[in-house]
Amino acid sequence: MLGSTHGTLTTDFRARVEACGETPRAAVHSTAAATPTGAGDLDVSGRPLHADVPDLDRFFRPESVAVVGASDAEGRPNTGITRQLIAWAERVGARLHPVHPTRTTVFGRPCVPSVADLPEQVDLAVLLVGDPLPVVEELAEAKVRFAVAFASGFAETGEAGAAAQARLAAAVKRSGLRLLGPNTNLNAFEAFREDLDGPAIALITQSGHQGRPVYALQELGIRLSHWAPTGNEADLETADFISYFAGRPEVGAIAAYVEGLKDGRSFLLAADRAARNGVPVVAVKVGRTETGARMAASHTGKLTGADTVVDAAMRQFGVIRVDGLDELQDTAALLARARTPQADGVVVYSISGGTGAHFSDLATEAGLHLPTLSQAKQDELHQWIPDYLGVSNPVDNGGHPVGDWRGRKIIDAILADPAVGVLICPITGPFPPMSDKLAQDLVDAAERTDKLICVIWGSPVGTEDAYRSTLLGSSRVATFRTFGNCITAVRAYLGHHRFTAGYRSPFDDAPRTPSPSYRKAQALMRPGQQLSEHAAKQLLRAYGIRVPREQLVTSAAAAVRAAGLVGYPVVMKASGPQLGHKTELGLVKIGLTSASQIRDAYRELTDIARYENIPLDGILVCQMVERGVEMVVGVTHDDLFGPTVTVGLGGVLVEVLRDAAVRVPPFGEDQARAMLTELRGHALLEGVRGAPPADVDALVEVVLRIQRMALELGDELAELDINPLMVLPRGQGAVALDALAICR
Repeated sequence: MLGSTHGTLTTDFRARVEACGETPRAAVHSTAAATPTGAGDLDVSGRPLHADVPDLDRFFRPESVAVVGASDAEGRPNTGITRQLIAWAERVGARLHPVHPTRTTVFGRPCVPSVADLPEQVDLAVLLVGDPLPVVEELAEAKVRFAVAFASGFAETGEAGAAAQARLAAAVKRSGLRLLGPNTNLNAFEAFREDLDGPAIALITQSGHQGRPVYALQELGIRLSHWAPTGNEADLETADFISYFAGRPEVGAIAAYVEGLKDGRSFLLAADRAARNGVPVVAVKVGRTETGARMAASHTGKLTGADTVVDAAMRQFGVIRVDGLDELQDTAALLARARTPQADGVVVYSISGGTGAHFSDLATEAGLHLPTLSQAKQDELHQWIPDYLGVSNPVDNGGHPVGDWRGRKIIDAILADPAVGVLICPITGPFPPMSDKLAQDLVDAAERTDKLICVIWGSPVGTEDAYRSTLLGSSRVATFRTFGNCITAVRAYLGHHRFTAGYRSPFDDAPRTPSPSYRKAQALMRPGQQLSEHAAKQLLRAYGIRVPREQLVTSAAAAVRAAGLVGYPVVMKASGPQLGHKTELGLVKIGLTSASQIRDAYRELTDIARYENIPLDGILVCQMVERGVEMVVGVTHDDLFGPTVTVGLGGVLVEVLRDAAVRVPPFGEDQARAMLTELRGHALLEGVRGAPPADVDALVEVVLRIQRMALELGDELAELDINPLMVLPRGQGAVALDALAICR
């Protein structure tokens, strides 16, 4: 057994992590309010630490608009678009100028032949032309701030279109204007209802039609403030609009339909800005991709697919990912309008015991907390509900009490419980007058409480007055049509507020300058090559990660001497720059206890390497470490997000169980610990079948040190794989028994 080298979290943990240049999150302002990073701030790898927030006020509310390619000729597509833009400009109070080379008027308005002839500098140009590229330079000369390109035939069509889009993007960048599109549509110029109040939903879509269900929420009384159809995102992207909407006072939630992210870092910075401001972001993310054409050499690489990283990054920065458009509209609507929860307890209240039990099962399975009401509260409820009915949670009133004065008493009593933050009432089907009275009581109670009241109206008809007028007429009751959508939305609501209440941006504490460890590590890197196990372990040592006692030898006699110094029993392994998984080739020998076994093992290992034509830098004679939990920790490079850190169950189980969690640096100690709790095999770290608890603090320390390595070597390190990392019993540390590193 190895001696203890791991002390308490508050002393050795802090000191050892800081020794390689990193301050653990627990050590710095863990409860302080987040302070945005300064403009121009870069992390140690040269990447920005703050969101670039475009000023889009004049895009959504321009004072003057040019329509290039305007038309009033009947039967032409541009005519309908021009007509809609004229109506939109009138609604937002903008002056509209048609531009067309052969027309003097369009719909009775003076028309100029080119952008250069515009009577004033315009804020926004809408391009109704097949090729927007030639117009971009004219817009730059006229100092136009924004442009929208509807034209298709770009990246969505293949290689040639992608090349055309790249030329357009380059021209836009040179021009200084900001472009929406190409391949976008008129959604940004829709008519929004002006008679609705309260916090609004801001909508972002890469496919305009997919935003229609959210846009239709206005017909249910839910306000929309903006719609950004980003199209192909040659310039303005989803992240730009998230950053902008997160600072708008009228926006209560951001709903997004995303087919692909243009830039992972920009997306995380935008999500970080939203989290700082407490603005929920709800997203449908489609376009799931394969891991990539390259087959990852490491275990870690095989565990991490592109969508796995996207999913982890969204959760890490508080983006609520949902699967369907119905979930998108219901979850965004609830998050936009509901007040901060006062408790996380959920009570299910119904007129049917079967309905209450069914919903409670689903809610509990989804992770909602359904507290058992106190005996005093149950006694109070039994004043109005027959004693033979269960009121512990779910609360079953049996039906009849909702038809008279008792119904409101029951609702008020439940809401008065300090452990209750959410009251959910599933009404499986209309049963007038009982369901009508229940709906009205719930609406009336909602007006007098800060707690969330949700109703599931289960009727497939949806024309009932109790639904259309009473429930949808309330801005305080959240009304759903399905159990699943209600549970998804409530879970997101409670989770969002838990997340933002303790949120501190990881970008605030991201390292700005290289650590001494980085300078040591640089000397070990070999561009384009895989390091031998011996060299990979030296890389780990540079970052203060513990490895076994071991020696690299080149003769049988030296191996015997090394075994005596390391201490029996020992492990012997071939070490070379082209070796990946050595066990499959018979290049690992364990449990060696004598000099004769050492000599035989040395001869066998070198013979196998010679037969397989594998170059070696020597044979490793290693201390044998047996007692602990085998984990895998590693780094891979994601095309969108750059370096990512993975932790999971290791050893022979790594590719069988594929039990792993992923994070995108930077992240703090809390996220490192959260990675461990996400693992299905987390109980192994707590100790099972008499095994002692593992040294979780040491494991967290390794994860944070690996994160520092990922940040500093991000452009130089393609993959890193520690498998197994043996996590010893509590207080004894963690040891990297094997390592694989591939340089970029």
